[in-house]
Order: sequence, then structure tokens, then C-alpha cells
Amino acid sequence: MLATAESCTGGMIAAACTDLAGSSQWFERGFVTYSNEAKTELLGVPAALIAEHGAVSEPVARAMAQGAVAHSRAQVAVAVTGIAGPTGGSADKPVGTVWFGWNVNGTVTTATRRFDGDRAAVRQQTLHWACERLNALLHASA
Repeated sequence: MLATAESCTGGMIAAACTDLAGSSQWFERGFVTYSNEAKTELLGVPAALIAEHGAVSEPVARAMAQGAVAHSRAQVAVAVTGIAGPTGGSADKPVGTVWFGWNVNGTVTTATRRFDGDRAAVRQQTLHWACERLNALLHASA
């Protein structure tokens, strides 16, 4: 079973999963944790972790992926946290920066990408890359 934990995509990954016929056989739930408080309340991401590293960071993406499994009946999770723009970026984390976390049967993998384009393009590219990488990780663990 799969759970999603999404910030910058606002549920797009869950929607793409449930667009597929038969997804009730493998999709368990989606968490839309747009605010820092939601990340803490729904996924158990420590507020101190967010304060120290920022919401868009490897430790938070990792904690989101772990929290999605811990707070669901899923064995697999994908998590995304990023800056879709057009504002909110910085020199260290420009618009288009996205951190990903995947939890496949207890093994957590993280990665970061920087996508170009407007807000819609960043969100769409995040959706596609999250799902492509999840598919690869699932095949590698099979």
C-alpha cells in the first residue's frame, strides 16, 4: 500500500494515483501537509527539525516519508517538499527547489532536484519525477 505526503504539490501525486482504475487495491491515503504545523501534526515531523533545516530540506523530506508510513497502513510512501514559486525562493533554495523522500518497506531514500519554469511547471515536473523514481525504487526492491 502507498501513502503520499505532499507539500508543494498539494495532493497532485495522490490525485494522479487515484486517477488510475484499480488504485484502491494499492493506494492507502494521502497527506497534504502544506503548512509546517500540518507536517508536525499529521506526520510527526519534529518542529525543531523544520526550524533548524527549513521545510524544504533533506531531513524534513526524510521525516515526511517516514511519518507517512508511521501514520498510515501503507508500507510505501512518497514525500515532496519544495518551492514552486513564483516567490519564496532564496539564494540557497531558489524557486524550483524540491526535496523528495521515498520510504519503501522501511528503506528511506532522498533526493533533491531543481526544476525550471513557472509554478505549474515546477509542480508538474515534481509529480512526474516523484512517480518515476518511486516506480524505479519499487522495481529495485522486488
